Amino acid sequence: MTGNIQVDIKKRYSGQKEAPDFNLDVNFTASNELVVLFGRSGSGKTTTLRCIAGLGKPDEGFIEVNGKVYFDSGSKKNLSPQDRRPGYVFQNYALFPHMSVAKNITYGLKGKSDAAKEQRLHEMLGLMHITGLQNEYPSRLSGGQKQRVALARALAPNPDILLLDEPFSALDMVVRMRLRERIHSIQETLDIPVLFITHNPVEAFTLADKVVVLHEGSVHQEGRPEDVFYNPCNRHVAELVGVSNIFDADFAGKSEYGFVLNTDSISITTTTNVDADSSYSWGVRPENVHLHPAREDISGCNVFSTTVHSVVNRGASRVVAVDIPGGGSVLLSEMDNRNFGKLDIGPGSECLVEIDPRDVLVFALEEPAG
Repeated sequence: MTGNIQVDIKKRYSGQKEAPDFNLDVNFTASNELVVLFGRSGSGKTTTLRCIAGLGKPDEGFIEVNGKVYFDSGSKKNLSPQDRRPGYVFQNYALFPHMSVAKNITYGLKGKSDAAKEQRLHEMLGLMHITGLQNEYPSRLSGGQKQRVALARALAPNPDILLLDEPFSALDMVVRMRLRERIHSIQETLDIPVLFITHNPVEAFTLADKVVVLHEGSVHQEGRPEDVFYNPCNRHVAELVGVSNIFDADFAGKSEYGFVLNTDSISITTTTNVDADSSYSWGVRPENVHLHPAREDISGCNVFSTTVHSVVNRGASRVVAVDIPGGGSVLLSEMDNRNFGKLDIGPGSECLVEIDPRDVLVFALEEPAG
């Protein structure tokens, strides 16, 4: 079975108490891949998932999975959740506390023979690496084990699509990493489309074959993780994917290296084409802000002297905030601990900043709504 998803739906909330300033307008397609719906809380991710599952109804639009039309406002078709056959894993697991692991997993196999249930149970226990837990109850399971049981229960009836609503948010980092690998293996083994919701950029980047970025109810960008994360289409997406250095700028002209933008008292060169008649903001990822000792001889564009404002230890890396000369703002640089140690800098130290023009992202300033 080759999975394909087509979603083009609208749902209006404006004027309603539950969401007075929110409307959903989502349109995306995907093939047989793991798709991550990525965005802040309240961006429309869960509402979209519920509409696909049949737990919510769009006002208009079209939903098709694997060639099967789930919803079509034009023909007034709206399949029940049972007829859509989704596997749905909730954030809080939603296991039945009075049932054993075995009974939780086989709950959706009504109408099957005992032998068929037993066979499917052992298949799911093996797939999720929880063999030996079938007689336990949810209260005796760890968070990671509960999530594996919830996944096994969702997959046991052979669903047409797997829907995962922030399933790892309550788990520790090591367990999350292991379960991410399991999700990839499941998608490849069962060959069904998987939609995964998260607001965690690391999770989105490491899990997705395709990322769909939602912001305030609409899709702002979709594509491969590396395209979305390293070439965000606007400032909203850039902020979501970790571009923490973003500044408004004025067009200043051209140079031999590209186009020049002015921010505070520094000029930044970018290889991105910009128009003299438009307003912009520019951004750069912290890992692309390179620091050098103040005594080092560096020439070229996007090089300037500065002072270290602060240093934050993030365990495997350091984030160094440096002052932007004359502007009152800071620029963040992130590096591994080994490179930080070589710099021998701290708050108050002088250093040089270097930014490759190819790493400078440029976004057109959006006109205020009104």
